[in-house]
Amino acid sequence: MKVRALLTSLAFCLVAVGFCLAAQGFIASWKLDEAKSKFPPGATKNTTVVYEAAGDSIKVTLDGIGGDGKPTHSEWTGKFDGKDYPSTGSTTDDARAYTKIDDHTLHVVLKKDGKPVATAHIVTSADGKTRTVTVTTTDANGKKVTSSAFYDKQ
Repeated sequence: MKVRALLTSLAFCLVAVGFCLAAQGFIASWKLDEAKSKFPPGATKNTTVVYEAAGDSIKVTLDGIGGDGKPTHSEWTGKFDGKDYPSTGSTTDDARAYTKIDDHTLHVVLKKDGKPVATAHIVTSADGKTRTVTVTTTDANGKKVTSSAFYDKQ
């Protein structure tokens, strides 16, 4: 019985270490560098973004200012496996699917009622000190709109 418990604990530790290493470049607090960023008029600006381990998942917390000037707060907890996981607090999406492309790149699809409403391409720098987020969505007139946000690791 002790051997089984020891092996189970060892397996759990190995999985946890592997998961942390896989997400390591993203786990941090990030602050928006608004001077380097480009947003269309009325866009939401996520001024701080925090990635943290949550068991065998990742929790992403976004705080910012909406296009109406009011504070925003949203959260997402899931894995970087391309599957939909619910998001809370956002008026534009209710689920997000993160896919890890490589050690420095994530692709995110934001969905509302099961339909894609935006995509985000997230790239961390080789030194891990900055990240760039390029978001593409469609406006009310059907025109594609892109924003670029630059963040510094805190």
